Parts: sequence; structure tokens; C-alpha cells
Amino acid sequence: MESFVRSALAARTLPTLLGVLLCALYFLARSADCLVESASALSRRWGISEALLGATLVSLGTTTPEAAVSVYAALCGNADLALGNAIGSIVVDTGFILGLGALLARPGLALDTHLMRRHARVQLFVVCALGWVTLPRFGARVHQYVGWLFLSLLALYLWVSLRWSALPHAPDTRTAALPADKTDTRSVCRLLLQLGGGIGFLVLGSRVLIPTVEIMALRAGVPAGIIAATIIAFGTSVPELVSAITAVRRGHGALAVGNIVGADILNVLFVVGAAASLTPHGLPVPKIFSLLHLPAMLLVVGIFHACALGRRTLTRPAGVLLCAVYGLFVLLNGLLRGTGP
Repeated sequence: MESFVRSALAARTLPTLLGVLLCALYFLARSADCLVESASALSRRWGISEALLGATLVSLGTTTPEAAVSVYAALCGNADLALGNAIGSIVVDTGFILGLGALLARPGLALDTHLMRRHARVQLFVVCALGWVTLPRFGARVHQYVGWLFLSLLALYLWVSLRWSALPHAPDTRTAALPADKTDTRSVCRLLLQLGGGIGFLVLGSRVLIPTVEIMALRAGVPAGIIAATIIAFGTSVPELVSAITAVRRGHGALAVGNIVGADILNVLFVVGAAASLTPHGLPVPKIFSLLHLPAMLLVVGIFHACALGRRTLTRPAGVLLCAVYGLFVLLNGLLRGTGP
């Protein structure tokens, strides 16, 4: 779809592009409002925490289009695109989006105890597993059998998540689901449709926003290497970014953290797993990934866990550190790619 949007906008004037940009931003904001409101209502209706809903249903919805694009790219011979999408999204999600959320939330981004004890540990495990299977000792590629293993772990993770949601435990008073709103007469089916619509329109809006910004940056003389390292790499995480900012702004920070943690898990098990399982020769690991992308992925996830260890919130200093690491990653990525057109 982005190629269609790019070709449709290529000959447009700058005022037209600016109008499209503003419309896309408004579209994204309204979609995020719909997503956060319906997700919060569903968590109250089902009696589960917003963090758990964010780590499962919401993250699955925002990651599925990315998985479809990655699988299509792998089948068309661009297998390394799938790995780049997954690793880049993890760095953006955990480094920039969680960091920004910690900076915006007051007094910090609330961390759900049960999410950190369960889903966040799965996040750390699968990210380390991805780093391990991409080592040179495995031929610098994610083999097909690893893809099938990741998909099997995905099925296990979703099943265990359902079991976790049914376990009796003491509620986390900071992030537990609020009592159901008796004045809300919407059915669960309608809320699910609103949630799906919010996710779908978020993804659609991001597919319009990124090509528009890319064309405007090229016309402004921004080097192609910088665009590749920032705008394009950032594109797949726009739904998570907008929904996280909206969730924090409306007091649902736990939903944002759950969405990021779940998205990281699904980027490994779903995106990489699906793409690798359908490519007989696996997904190649370019040299720049071994030098920069994989270390950056492990670093931002490690910093997140270190800053969250034993804490009830992700503080602003932690947010500054995460954003700084992401900024350094973008700078090094641009330098290694070259800043020439």
C-alpha cells in the first residue's frame, strides 16, 4: 500500500503534502482514542488488567499487518526485510516509545506487577533467543526450523497468557481493571469491533503518514541514508507510538507498557517466525545487524528491565536514558549506512 501512496503523492505540491500530513495525524489521533477507550472498556468488562489486554489482544492486532508485510517480502526474495522490521521495531518500541511514555507520564509510567513477572520475562527470553540464533556460529541466518520453533512458542505463549488471565491473584491497585461502568451499554462484540477498527485505522493512517513524510524530507534535501535510518525504520512502530501517547495522556499507561512488551514478543515469535518458516534458506543476517542492530536491541531491552527491576514505575531518568540510547542508535545507523543520496 505504501508504494501506491508514494506514487500517488510523488507529483503533489508541498501544500498538498502538508494537508495530507495533517489529515493523517488527525486520523491517527482519532483512531488511537478509539483503540484506548475500547480496550479500557473491555478490560473493565472482562475484569482483567489493561496491561494484560495490551500485551495480548492489542499487540497482536498492531503486529499482524507487519507480519503479513514481512512474510510477503520474504516470499518475494527480500528475506532480510523481515528481520530488519522485527529488530528495528523492538529498538523503537522499547527505546523511544517506552522512554517517551516515561517522560510524559506523571510521576512515571506505571508498571503492572503481574505483567513484569510474566510477560516481561517472556519478552527478555525471546529477545535473547533471537540474539542467540543470529550468532555467526549458526551461519549468520535465522534458519527455517527456527521459524517453526518460534511459531510453536507463539502458540504456547498465547495459550499460557489465557491461563495467566484466569489465575486468581491479588490485584495491582495501580493498574488493575476498574469496576465495570454500568452506564456503558455497549456489547462485547461492539467493543471488539471498535478495538479492531481502531487498530486497523491506526495501521492505515501510518501507511499514509510515512510515505508523505519521506517525500517531504527528500524535497527538503534530507540525505537518503538519514531517511532510511529514521523515517522508514520508524514507520512500522507508528501505531504503537500513537496508541502509547494517547494511553498515557488519558491515564492508561499500563496499557501502553503492555502493548510494547507484547509487541516485542510478537515481533520475534510472530514476525520473524512466520517469515523464517516460509523461506527454505532462512533469513540472512546482514553485517550491520550483527554490528549495530542486534546489540542495540539487547541493550534497550536490558536497560528497560534493569530500570524496572523492583520498581513500581518507569521513572523519567529511565525514560531519558532509553531515548538517549535510541538517539545514539539512529545516529550510528545513519553513519554506517552513509549519508549520501
